[in-house]
Amino acid sequence: MLIFGLTGGIASGKSTVSRILEELGCPVVDADVLARRVVEPGRPAWRAIVGHFRDEILQEDGTINRERLGSIVFDDESKRKTLNRCTHPYIRREVLWELAKHFSKGSSYVVLVSPLLFETKYALHYMRQTIVVSW
Repeated sequence: MLIFGLTGGIASGKSTVSRILEELGCPVVDADVLARRVVEPGRPAWRAIVGHFRDEILQEDGTINRERLGSIVFDDESKRKTLNRCTHPYIRREVLWELAKHFSKGSSYVVLVSPLLFETKYALHYMRQTIVVSW
């Protein structure tokens, strides 16, 4: 199975490109979607985040207030690294699981959408090609 990377900056159009590819029948694994999944209440990444940042980042329904958490980590590299340590291992696991599912279905190729593809270098060496969306 060939893996193609799709990356780009914030609001560059990655979601639009991935949606078009999906409409054309291309299997897509979106790390942003998986990142939201791993921080759902009760999941291990959620527990790790709450353990570090406490209840101040929780909304009444137990979900993480992403805006509040973002404001905490935006200007503090140490806190941003802590957040990444809480989430990245779980996101990677979900990515691998989704890729494995496509492989087991016999997919010839899949597009992995990852805004931090080059920054994290995660799975970059598995990419056949990389598509960079730029605005």
